[in-house]
Amino acid sequence: MPITKEVAVFPAEMKRSAYKMVINGEPVDAAGGKTFHVYNPATGEAIATVPKADYADVDRAVEAARHAFEHGKWRRYPVGKRARVLNKIASIMRSRFDALVEMEILNTGKTIETAKGQVMQAIEDFEFFAGAIVGHRGAVNHVPGQFFNYTQKEPVGVAAQIIPWNYPLMMAAWKIAPAIAAGCSVVVKPASLTPITAILLAEICHEAGVPAGVVNVITGPGAKIGSYLAKHEGVDKIAFTGETSTGKEIMANASETLKRVTLELGGKSPNLVFQDADLDAAVNGALYGIFYNTGQSCEARSRIFLHEDIYDAFMEKFVAKTKKLVLGDPFSPASHIGAIISKGQLETIHRYVEEAKQAGATIVTGGKPAKVEGFENGYWYEPTIITNVTNDSKIAQEEIFGPVVVVMPFKEEKEAVKLANATKYGLASSIWAKDQGLIKRVTDGIQAGIVMVNSPFSAFPGTPFGGYKQSGFGRELSFECLDLYSETKSVLTYAGAKPLNPFQL
Repeated sequence: MPITKEVAVFPAEMKRSAYKMVINGEPVDAAGGKTFHVYNPATGEAIATVPKADYADVDRAVEAARHAFEHGKWRRYPVGKRARVLNKIASIMRSRFDALVEMEILNTGKTIETAKGQVMQAIEDFEFFAGAIVGHRGAVNHVPGQFFNYTQKEPVGVAAQIIPWNYPLMMAAWKIAPAIAAGCSVVVKPASLTPITAILLAEICHEAGVPAGVVNVITGPGAKIGSYLAKHEGVDKIAFTGETSTGKEIMANASETLKRVTLELGGKSPNLVFQDADLDAAVNGALYGIFYNTGQSCEARSRIFLHEDIYDAFMEKFVAKTKKLVLGDPFSPASHIGAIISKGQLETIHRYVEEAKQAGATIVTGGKPAKVEGFENGYWYEPTIITNVTNDSKIAQEEIFGPVVVVMPFKEEKEAVKLANATKYGLASSIWAKDQGLIKRVTDGIQAGIVMVNSPFSAFPGTPFGGYKQSGFGRELSFECLDLYSETKSVLTYAGAKPLNPFQL
């Protein structure tokens, strides 16, 4: 098809029984005509169909993105103009805040308060990068006197962006906003379980003035489509958020064409509570750290380490509050815990718990699928606390991605740091203490990209987010992220009065 259209206009209606992909500014079906159902995990009911893309659709999306990058206007816009468009995207999202929240709840089963926070951060991401791109510049460097050297930032090209199912809209914003701010074109592949709000976001981008072909969204099986994108010669960079084994495959595939790669992968994050901590604050923070988003979060603090002096007191409060958490209607403000994303994920969570029980662990509370009145056909799991495990056990080492936490004691500061670091992951960690010297020593000793001190919150727009070790590399959500979508060009000029004659000929 001809790739000439500069701006696409979409209808404002957002809730549909069928959605289409977005390629070159147009809503399109899969070339092969195939579709698949998208479900509401709180009820188990199908809510819409979306196209099931194949290789031909990927080629079409990459072609559109490549044409928009090489021949379109977007990357040639002054940064101020790109910034205005990003702010317009945020403005449209704000005007449709309730509709975006509703669709995120229907497609994920997460609670309304959780969805509101994530949609708001998605909006703020575009606002942040609208400001950040204005300050993203090169530098003038010291060189011998008759020379002049400066660097300039240029967009890296076409970026393929693979989005996870746990934060569909927010993760799409984390990736799209910095990429298009830098002047790149993108091909977004949302998770098959949760594609709806990524499609809506692409439509909003075009409505705000992003030229056709700059933001493309294709839907389909991740193993097939994601792998093909990682190998595709028309893609210059790939950004992936998801589990570690898939990240390794993507990195290997991307190596065939030496793509730039950023990976935000799994976690088994520690929560360290020392003897001088504010106990109530630590308990409340631990509840949020593991049970927020139903535990389906890469930085969930799923290992709690308690100083032996406060172990019993903490556990008494923590267990009591966990038992008060409400599983229920995701649209009710009274609900704390939402649904598990799918039947398969529910079975995975329960398998981990059963295996831990068989290995001798103690299930303090929870430990089984839950039945929620009015949502009997949905996928729910009780908030679960497990003790009597060792730090090298399977349940303490592998990412479960559900509302399950293991609790272990420690005696000394150095032991706590050693236990915290004894995992292949290094995404996040929490520290609860008052002693500033201890906090500084432990912060320095923790091998993690994010360290939260006396707070359970891990990220705001402007704060770098990413991991150590097998939790990936690269930092998102921050000013540094713009460099991940940019090339640095060095320009060296001779300005002397006499022509250079290095060989003296």
